[in-house]
Amino acid sequence: MVFQRTSSRYDGPTLEADVLDFWRENQVFEKTLANSEGRPLFTFNEGPPTANGRPGIHHVLARTFKDIYPRYKTMRGFHAPRKGGWDTHGLPVEHEIEKELGIFDKQEIETQMGSKNLPDVVESLLCVISATGKK
Repeated sequence: MVFQRTSSRYDGPTLEADVLDFWRENQVFEKTLANSEGRPLFTFNEGPPTANGRPGIHHVLARTFKDIYPRYKTMRGFHAPRKGGWDTHGLPVEHEIEKELGIFDKQEIETQMGSKNLPDVVESLLCVISATGKK
C-alpha cells in the first residue's frame, strides 16, 4: 500500500469519505471477520432501534460502545461477528401506541378493536411513528 502525502489542513469529511471508500473497496471489515474465524467466539447481538421517538444525541454514546466493544474483542483475539438482534420493542412502544389510540388497558383494547385486529393497528402505527419521527 502506498501512502499519500497528507495535507497540513485537516478536512474531516473528506478524510472520513476516503477511509470509508478504502474500507469498502478492500473489504476491510469482511477480512477482519474472515481472519478471526476459528478463534474463541464473542457473540454480540445488537437490538434494533426502537420506533418510539426520534434518535437523539444521547444515543451516540450507546452506539459508540456497541461499535467499540466488538472491535476491542476482535483485537484481543476473539471472533466477534456483529448481528442485528430482534425484540418487539417492549413497553416504550406499547405506551406510545396506547397514547396514540387513547387506550390504556387490556379491556379497552378488547372492546374497541379486538385482539385479532391489534397487530395490524400496531404495525400501521409503528410505520407512521417510524416514518414521521412523531413521538
